[in-house]
Formats: sequence, structure tokens, C-alpha cells
Amino acid sequence: MALSTKLELRQSQSLIMTPQLMQAIKLLQLSNLDLSTYVDAELERNPLLEKGENDDAFTSEGSDDGPDGNDLNTGDAESGDWLGTQLETSSETIASRMDTDLGNVFQDEPGTATHKDAPVLTSSESIRPVASGGASEDYNLEAFVAESETLTQLLEDQMHIAFSDPRDKLIAAHLINSLDDNGYLDLDMDLVTEDLGVSKPRVETVLSVVQTFEPAGVFARNLPECLKLQLIEKNRFDPAMEAMLENIELLAKRDLAALKRICGVNDEDLVEMVGEIRALDPKPGAVYGAAPVQPLIPDVFVAPANDGTWNVELNSDALPKVLVNQTYYATVSKSARGDSEKDYLTDCLQTANWLVKSLDQRAKTILKVSTEIVRQQDRFLTHGIEHLRPLNLKVVADAISMHESTVSRVTSNKYMATPRGIFELKYFFTSAISATGGDEAHSAESVRYKIKQLIDAEDPKKILSDDTIVKILKDDGVDIARRTVAKYREAMKLGSSVQRRREKRANL
Repeated sequence: MALSTKLELRQSQSLIMTPQLMQAIKLLQLSNLDLSTYVDAELERNPLLEKGENDDAFTSEGSDDGPDGNDLNTGDAESGDWLGTQLETSSETIASRMDTDLGNVFQDEPGTATHKDAPVLTSSESIRPVASGGASEDYNLEAFVAESETLTQLLEDQMHIAFSDPRDKLIAAHLINSLDDNGYLDLDMDLVTEDLGVSKPRVETVLSVVQTFEPAGVFARNLPECLKLQLIEKNRFDPAMEAMLENIELLAKRDLAALKRICGVNDEDLVEMVGEIRALDPKPGAVYGAAPVQPLIPDVFVAPANDGTWNVELNSDALPKVLVNQTYYATVSKSARGDSEKDYLTDCLQTANWLVKSLDQRAKTILKVSTEIVRQQDRFLTHGIEHLRPLNLKVVADAISMHESTVSRVTSNKYMATPRGIFELKYFFTSAISATGGDEAHSAESVRYKIKQLIDAEDPKKILSDDTIVKILKDDGVDIARRTVAKYREAMKLGSSVQRRREKRANL
């Protein structure tokens, strides 16, 4: 068979990710805080976009008219709209109204003439307020907000007081910069002596000094040393406490009998010592420089209706309102002088229209998915977590004729406010655990709740083992394995039957 080259014309279909489609997908999976940040960046970049405060005060064309449709600068003064009057700010007008000289009123203002030889303001000049101490007219409230102090700044301030020798300050600064976010020092002292060219005893001396800095417990190499430093600061470190810290793994296992024997104390003293240990901070540096806590704003509100159904509505405060200023585009497009300027304006208009359309489509998709979730989990909203049914993405996607990936993006970082609390949309999607006797399957989340209820209500003298919990659940119609019970129990940070027996006996 001979090989030859030839031209062929073929027709086929393919899915291409256009920039507009990529933008819509990106907006769909953003949280309301990330979406607000993204929209603010687009408002700065695109001159044809403007933020709308409410639907009544702005039109899609972005006109400069007020709420009545009248221009704000041409309003009638007699109509009661004070915005329609032209404010007179000339120096002569203000002085005549006040019946005094401006120098007597604004004596401390840097822009006011108070000396007899100073230049006099003419009638065409106006008085503008000037911020004291600066030439800018903008009043930035954030400039007065105190910056949160970091752990490094706090320790460096103490370092300059504790050390006078520059070499000791150099060693201390090196140790401070080697701390992790929790205030622990994971550093080899031999490497410090080699890097800084100092003796190891000097490094140990500096370390012993910085370990007395506030907050107590910083510069510790491990958890027992961190707790030891805090106990020393409280003057509560004695041989019994030292023995407990050396065997702190027994405290984690709730083996209080072995701790009592090792520390040589009675039950009352042991309970007091354990209480003091629990009152300490295992991460003394975590409180400094922590990221600010972002408020949780729900995207969807669910409330009961009068007819027994549920009302599902979007949170309008979490939806950015963006409008396209068509009037401004029509004005500037007439004065465009070149093809590059016309292309730029066309691109801005297309991007703005796509952004508005994508935001509208995002809101509709979130509402559609949330409505279907509420329909599927009606029993949970009515009766509680025990009635949470197993649900997966495919069920919701088939019900609303969407792809599973779209539903997955919608449920990411979105929250729903219900009468039973605020939940992430992904919370309602749980795996199924088969039921005995061929009944309806149980949700994994509801089974976890039943396990927690059984453990919380167990008798301290008769602790339930995992096998016993399995038997109780099977009697209730839940077909579950022992290893699954152990996995759910560990995920909820509930100890084993041996650990719970020790802990509950100690609390008797």
C-alpha cells in the first residue's frame, strides 16, 4: 500500500472552553466573600461596570438620574429636595451668613488666613475642609484602626529589654525567627552554634532567658516543656507535676490509676493536678497574628410556609449588584479616535455583559439546587438529624437536569440558613448505610448522631463496647459493621470503651 498526501475536509463537533464559560464556572464555585472580592476587582478594571445599591435607584443603562428620574443637579429647591439646591461655599457668603470674620471661626485651620497681612480669599474661592495633619481631603477610618500585634513583635520588644549585649540580641533574634505559629522552637542547637559562630553554652543561656518571655510557654521544644514553663510561671511546678509531665501519654490515654501511682498522690490531688494541666495553653503563640475570623453569611434562607411547605429564597445581601452603564458606553464610543480604543471599549462592554449574565445565572442555579435539596431533606428540616436521608450529587443533578459537576460547584462554600441552624450545602450529601430487613437506607450522618447519643447516655458503670453499639443499632434497623462504628467514633473524637471507662470513673 503506497503512502501519499492529500487534503480532506471533515466536519465534527467538540466542546471548547471559551473564556466566558470559564468565567461562569469560576463564579459558580466562589463563596460570597470571594465573589465580592472578584466583583470589586472587575469594577476597578472595567469602566463600564458600576455597583448598584438597590434595584429601584439604578437602571440597567446606568443613567445619572435620581430616584424620580430627574437629574440631581437640576432639582427644584422648592420641592424639598435639598440635593437640588446649589450650595454656596464662597468665603463672603459664609461670612455674611455667620455675621463674623472667617478668621474668628477657623483659626486652627491651616488653609485659613488669620493675619492682617495674609492674602484675602476672593469671592470665586471656596472653603474646603482640610484634615488636620495632612493635605488629603479623604477621611480614612481604617488609618485609625490598631494593627494586631504579632508574636515576633511582642518577643522582640522584650528582647531589647532583657539583653544589652549585641551578640546575645543576635542569638535571641535568630531564635525568635525560628519559632512556628504555635510558639514552639523546632531547632537544633548545634546548627545554631555553627551558623552564628557562638558557643553552645551561650546559646543555652540565651534560650533560658527567652523562655521566661510572655506569653508563658514560648520557645519550648515539645509539649511537656511548654506546660512546664507555664507551671513554673504559675509557681505550681513540683516533683509530682514533673512526674506527670514525664508520663503525659498516660494522661492522654486516661490511665489515671497509673498516673496516681507514678506521681505518688491520692485521688483528690490527682484530679486537681489534671485540672491545672487542662487550664494551660498547649499553643501559646497561636493567639498572636491569627487570621481574622470571617463572618459566616448564608447564601440561602429556608423558612416554613403557612401551607406546610418551605420557602426558599436567596440572600440578597450576599449577591453583588452589578450594572452595565450603557449611557457612558454610548458617550465614549463616539469620541473613540482609533481602532485600539474601539476594540478596548467593545471588549469592556462584552466582558461587562457576560459578568452580569454570569452572576444572574449563578444566582438562579444556587436557588434551583437549594430548592431541590430542601425537597429531598424535608424530613430533616421537620423532625431533625435522625431523619436525614442519604443523598448524592447524581440524584439532585438528575432532578434539575444539570450535570453532577455543576451541582458539586454550587454546593462548595455555600451555606443554607434553616430553622435548625446554618449548614453547608455539602452537609446534606451523605453516604448511605443499608438497613436491616430491606427498609430505606440510613444516612451516615444520622448514624453518627445515634452513636454519639448512645455514648453520651451510657452508664459509667456499664460502658458500651463497639460490638454492643453494633448490636443496638442492628436492633434499630441499621446494618453496620464494628469497624465502621469505630471509624465514626474516632471521627467524633470519642475514646474507646477503655478510655471512656477510665474518664467517667475519675469524674464520679
